[in-house]
Amino acid sequence: MVKKSLSRIYMALIFIFLYLPIVVLIFLSFNNSKSKVAWGGFTFKWYINCFQSETIMSAFITTIQITLAAAVISTILGTMAAIGISAMRRKSRTIFLGATNIPLLNADIVTGISMMLLFVKFIDLGFITVLIAHITFNIPYVILNVLPKMKEANRYTYEAALDLGATPFYAFYKVTWPEIKPGVFSGFIMAITMSLDDFSITYFTKGAGVNTLSTMLYTELRKGINPELYALSTILFAAVFLLLLVMNFGVGKGKKDQKGGKLA
Repeated sequence: MVKKSLSRIYMALIFIFLYLPIVVLIFLSFNNSKSKVAWGGFTFKWYINCFQSETIMSAFITTIQITLAAAVISTILGTMAAIGISAMRRKSRTIFLGATNIPLLNADIVTGISMMLLFVKFIDLGFITVLIAHITFNIPYVILNVLPKMKEANRYTYEAALDLGATPFYAFYKVTWPEIKPGVFSGFIMAITMSLDDFSITYFTKGAGVNTLSTMLYTELRKGINPELYALSTILFAAVFLLLLVMNFGVGKGKKDQKGGKLA
C-alpha cells in the first residue's frame, strides 16, 4: 500500500515538473499586465496583437507551409522505405536500420551545419533548403513508426491476394494498408511535431528573409520577452494537444471497429 502511494506521488511530481512551466505560460498569456509576478486582470489582447503582428503571421504561415509539406512528403517516402526495409534479408535490414538511427542519435547542430555546407555548395539557402532539411530528418521517425506495423502485417495474405488476381496496388490498399495505417499516421504526427518546433537545423539552413516560428522567437527573445509570444506558444501547444487527442481517439476507435468486425 505504501509502495503504491509512493509511486503515485512520484508520478504526480514528474507530471508537475513537466507541465507546470506550460501552465505558467498559459496563465501569463491571459494576464493584462506585462509583469511575470503580478496579475493585472484577464484579457485576450495579447492573442489579438499576436494575429495582428506581421512578423508573427509571416513566420507562422512559413512554418505551417514547411511543416505540412515536409510531413506529407516524408510520410510517403518513409512508408515506402519501411516497406522496402521489411522485405530485405536480415543482414541488409540491420545495415539500413543502423543508417536510419544515425540521424536520430546525431546532434541537431551537427546535422544543421552539415546540411548548410552541402546546400551552399550547390544552391542558395532559402525556403527550399529548409524544406529539404525537414524532410530529411523526418524520414527516420516515419520509418521507425511504420516498421513495427509492417512486422505485424501478414505477408502471406498479401501474396494470396496477388495469387487471386489482385494487382499489387489493389492488394496493398486492401490488405497491407489497413494494418500499417496506425503506424503511418503516428509517423505523420511525429513529423509534424518535429518540424513545428525545430530550431537548430532550420537556423542553419534557412538563409536570409526566411523565418519560422522557432527562429523568429529566438530573434525576438534577444530583444525582450513580449506577452504576444506567450499567446503564440499557448496556441501552438493547444493545436498539438488537440491533434494528439484526435489521433489517439481515432486510432482507438479504429481498433474497436476492427475487433467488432472480427467478432461479427
